[in-house]
Amino acid sequence: MAGLIEKLTAEGDGESAEFLNDIVKLLWPNINAAGSKMVKEIVEPMFKTMLPGPLKTLHFTKIDLGPVPLRVSNAKTTKSDVDGIKLDLNVDWVGKADIEMDADMIPALGVESVQLHGRLSILLCPLTNVIPLIGAAQISFVNPPVLKLDFTGAANVADFSLIDDTVRGVILGIINSMFTLPNRFLLKLDANADYFKTFHYPLGMVRVTVEKAWGFGEEAKSSTRKLFDKLTRAAPDCYAKVDVGGEPSWQTTTKNNTNKPSWSETHDFVVSDFDQCIKVDVRDEDINGDDDVGLGVTTVREILVAGGQQELPLVLKGKETDGRVAISCQFFKYVADAGSLTASDHKGDGRLSGIATILVASAFGIKGARETLKPSVVVTWGATQKFQTVIKADAPGTDINNPSFDQAFRIPITTDLVGSSPDNFRIALMDGEKEIGAVDVPFANVADAPDKILQQKFDVGNGATVRVSIRLRGVVPEDISRTALADRRK
Repeated sequence: MAGLIEKLTAEGDGESAEFLNDIVKLLWPNINAAGSKMVKEIVEPMFKTMLPGPLKTLHFTKIDLGPVPLRVSNAKTTKSDVDGIKLDLNVDWVGKADIEMDADMIPALGVESVQLHGRLSILLCPLTNVIPLIGAAQISFVNPPVLKLDFTGAANVADFSLIDDTVRGVILGIINSMFTLPNRFLLKLDANADYFKTFHYPLGMVRVTVEKAWGFGEEAKSSTRKLFDKLTRAAPDCYAKVDVGGEPSWQTTTKNNTNKPSWSETHDFVVSDFDQCIKVDVRDEDINGDDDVGLGVTTVREILVAGGQQELPLVLKGKETDGRVAISCQFFKYVADAGSLTASDHKGDGRLSGIATILVASAFGIKGARETLKPSVVVTWGATQKFQTVIKADAPGTDINNPSFDQAFRIPITTDLVGSSPDNFRIALMDGEKEIGAVDVPFANVADAPDKILQQKFDVGNGATVRVSIRLRGVVPEDISRTALADRRK
């Protein structure tokens, strides 16, 4: 307990690190070229699957990020929990871009400026005794970044709202799926770096309880709703949507016809960084579209340092209101103890009793012509948990018969999933949609492994193997109490 409190309160302010801005400025032409290529290769295919109607055909005809480089500030360098270095810094980019897009059935449009703001975390590990001294770099935003696009052309008139919301939503979705915790973009600096030694496991789990809200009034309602309220004297029907960093959102039930909703509802979120934001968005449910009541924001670090309880001011349209929302949090650390997996303390909707982490490093001995092979690995647990690595294809410098995947998957564990006979983990090696071979790994084999980590080359048949690590963790509470904090401050 004292160790966590000390860790949460030990970090000071960051440094300006202007030398990094000097480096970025010199590298900006190269960053522009590489970034433009990445945007076209990654974002454009997503338009076809994620945009509605005519926007599905949207494609880039020109991408130039412009002459203004991004800037970094508030840089902090610390030793990571494993053998590595952690660099955190703010990234702010107000760029004068020149981006042109076209699509069927709509006029051409463009983007003349881009704003991107977020907190970036860079992990450098493992550290080695040979040049380049660092095995890999992993890059991620601590929280979903803020993105603003200034459109020109058709998007600047009648269809602005649709195009802005949809295009920006797709881009943010891609950023969050690749670059926002718990997702990290891996860049190997040493081709021989072991993925099992580069991966950083989550810090723990935070159990968030939305207690109640109060103090909000007429400013939260639409004009139609205000008129209706005057006639019926109806109070709002409120619910709260909670986000922790880039984790999946959760929503409370709706409390009808009250200005003082009381929920006392709980949900568990995995924590990868103590600076991940906890956002509580209180909304008024309405048949014609839900209305904003206010947004309360804190961080995992702030609420734990505050003793696990906070009353957050509700901000509406950038201005603080009289509204408040009360939340409480309990932090749980992950331990190599399966005792919590079936404990009654963790039973109930939204509660987790542990986590399994699957690391898929590589496959070996895949037979077939390299021109046609499309290998991937599918991991399943039970009927609902299914994950697949990226599908590899032959390319210069790759060994498609012995491909590297270097991907991680998390399986949240609830008490009802680990009763008397937990499901096996299944690891299947695929060639396109065809299964090459598979192996079932009994849950008990992982639970009985040293430190509850089963790490090996699994024989999947047909002469092929897959190198996988399966790590099982239970949870135990960290008591962050006001008494403990007071003792720490003496």
